[in-house]
Amino acid sequence: MSGEATTFAPDFKEAPYWWEAAPPLDIAAPPLPASIDVAIVGAGLTGLNAALILARAGRSVAVFDAGALGQGASSRNAGYVGRSLKHSFGDLMRRHGVARAIAVYREMQAAFDAVIEVLRTESIDCAFRRCGRFIMTRSSRQYEDLAAELELRRTHLGDEFTMVSRASMCSEIATDRFSGGAIIPDLGAIHPGLYQRGLLARALALGVTLIGQTPVQQMSGGGAAGGFDLTTPRGALRARDVLLATNGYTGGLLPWLKRRVIPFEAYMIATEAIEPATMNRLLPTDRTYIDHAHNIDFMRPSPDGTRILFGGRTGSRSSSVRSKAVELRNCAARIIAELGEMKLTHAWTGRCAATFDLYPHIGVRNGVHYAGGYCFAGIPMGTYLGRKAAYRILGLPEAETIFAARGFPTAPLYSGNPWFVPYAMAYYDWRDHRESR
Repeated sequence: MSGEATTFAPDFKEAPYWWEAAPPLDIAAPPLPASIDVAIVGAGLTGLNAALILARAGRSVAVFDAGALGQGASSRNAGYVGRSLKHSFGDLMRRHGVARAIAVYREMQAAFDAVIEVLRTESIDCAFRRCGRFIMTRSSRQYEDLAAELELRRTHLGDEFTMVSRASMCSEIATDRFSGGAIIPDLGAIHPGLYQRGLLARALALGVTLIGQTPVQQMSGGGAAGGFDLTTPRGALRARDVLLATNGYTGGLLPWLKRRVIPFEAYMIATEAIEPATMNRLLPTDRTYIDHAHNIDFMRPSPDGTRILFGGRTGSRSSSVRSKAVELRNCAARIIAELGEMKLTHAWTGRCAATFDLYPHIGVRNGVHYAGGYCFAGIPMGTYLGRKAAYRILGLPEAETIFAARGFPTAPLYSGNPWFVPYAMAYYDWRDHRESR
């Protein structure tokens, strides 16, 4: 059989698996209002969470998206709900002291809790569950480092964990590649497509104007006069406030912001349906899984437990989604050999965003509100900072967050072209190789 026939199922799609249950909403855009209280650019988790709070506060809100509503990264990610930050608790403690480390990680917990609160208050059914996360280590050195980090979090934050030895790995995942790992029992998983679709439905019900397939091409105004004029292919409108909620899709509307977010591509695949007995053997505890690395591989069962979804090779270059799918299946097979024999039904990419200091950021520049740069924590941070941005527009004390108190750095000569990302990921690969020995 050809390589194509052995890799791809007959119904293979270059589209997210999540879109089977929640395809992007391509509804007819309503007439463009002449003016609006708040214009939000980006119909992802950040923009929609902000829109709900603003609409309930009596503001008229229009949400613009350059593509179909729900087409961007918010409906493409892995659906992990955690307390992920690219700075460990131990590093923050050593650099800035215990109080600062606790403050930052308390907000990561608040972001996690915000997702649960939104799902409850908005009655969104998107397969959320506290399945726990299993973090896999590649060497005894990594195992010891992870145990020490998690012990610090338990001491100062009360976060529970359980270490799993190499000999007991098969109780969590069918692999012998790793030296052991750790279970974080309270972390969760979600169907990101259904989450985004649920937010869209609530926004519509609250009277938010949702305008898809309509990029905002130009923006002017602000300053002492207040208000902004926005230009789109469908006409112009005036907005009292603007929120840029574009993350990895940030363009030139606010060049200052474009120079501070680093867009990169993340990739995922979905296997064909797997027999229940095989799924129970390969992933017996039905958690989310991730390796303890700088350039991570990650996998999880689909919400219905019928497939394995795998991601990795983040930020690397690819000539096509299909070629990336082959790479990802090879990576998955190095963890669980049987995955190399399974055909793929879906492969996709989504554009995420990092920052030069590896922190999420929220703030105001020239009167324009923004939130983004989530650094692999899009679901909790998009939810949390979207809400914080709305509170800031409303002038409420609930807007306070540690992620607004930092400077937002860029790099000399950087204008928004992330040409260096593949080289940065190659450096992370080198570090991972060195630390796994």
